[in-house]
Amino acid sequence: MRVYNFSAGPAMLPLEALQRAQSELTDWQGSGMSVVEVSHRGKAFVACAAQAELTLRDLLAIPENYRVLFLQGGASAQFAAVPMNLTSPGDTVAYLKTGSWSGKAISAARAQELDVAVIADEAARSYTTVPAPGSYALPPSAAYLHYTPNETIGGVEFDYIPEADGVPLIADMSSTILSQPIDVSRYGVIYAGAQKNMGPSGLCVAIVRDDLLGHARPTTPSVLDFAAMAASDSMLNTPPTFAVYLLGLILEWLEQAGGLASMATRNRAKADALYGAIDASPFYSNPVALNARSRMNIPFTLADASLDGLFLAGAESAGLTNLKGHRSVGGMRASIYNAMPLEGVKALIDFMAEFEARHA
Repeated sequence: MRVYNFSAGPAMLPLEALQRAQSELTDWQGSGMSVVEVSHRGKAFVACAAQAELTLRDLLAIPENYRVLFLQGGASAQFAAVPMNLTSPGDTVAYLKTGSWSGKAISAARAQELDVAVIADEAARSYTTVPAPGSYALPPSAAYLHYTPNETIGGVEFDYIPEADGVPLIADMSSTILSQPIDVSRYGVIYAGAQKNMGPSGLCVAIVRDDLLGHARPTTPSVLDFAAMAASDSMLNTPPTFAVYLLGLILEWLEQAGGLASMATRNRAKADALYGAIDASPFYSNPVALNARSRMNIPFTLADASLDGLFLAGAESAGLTNLKGHRSVGGMRASIYNAMPLEGVKALIDFMAEFEARHA
């Protein structure tokens, strides 16, 4: 039985894409083999990867002067790869800290012999806010500005694109990519782990502006070197073939669903419904500032935390899974990525109402 999976990642994926993968698993394109058994350098898989890139370019309207890279190591590898590709030891880099994942990116940069300027840190507000536009100053010598548009753990999302004052803007979009249209031209590098909106874990997609290629430190491993990976069409080593294949299926699903504008409308409706239910109840609460509430990851707490276990067990029995909040935050967290239908959110809201009626 399929459940409504509210996991923050690996996350629920579109059933249509999974069913197609299932139907093709033992005989892909008449080859008599699975896609995970064919050569990544064979014509069929090279065409598969090229089509996935083309569809991604169409959906995101990626300008011609950007390269699309299919990488391994998840977004975490890019925490180190970004400074390796864009800086020399001693350079100044700027970061906005709004939660756990931006904090990890900062730690990785500090290990690269850099002057890391954390120009905004929302710790005083327990990472329930984003810095106001214009409230921070970029060091004049900064090589780039890095931020995390959506913090998966805390459910905090920027409602604007930070101004980078002419230096490359770097974004870890792991939990928001493909959830709405974005202006790629505003960014120097976008990177995202696939396991939220794009596919299974093991794949990271990076979108890199051409002028930022070819500057990697000599010590940069080749698989983390943007230019080396771009020159080999992301096949310098064996890519995560199944993840690339499934990415292509999910991108087709997105096209058939009306593209990113349609997905943005759908995601807003889901988030508004769940936040509305939380705000209307004295039994549930969300700690995030109104202007910083995530559309993808919605944390909430119960008025009596001793009921958390009962809530989770009841939700599981009702087919609503993976609602436990991150250990660093507690409470609950509903991740409602693209593949989560409105019906799943409504089922959660109904369960929340029933639970409140029994235990308030």
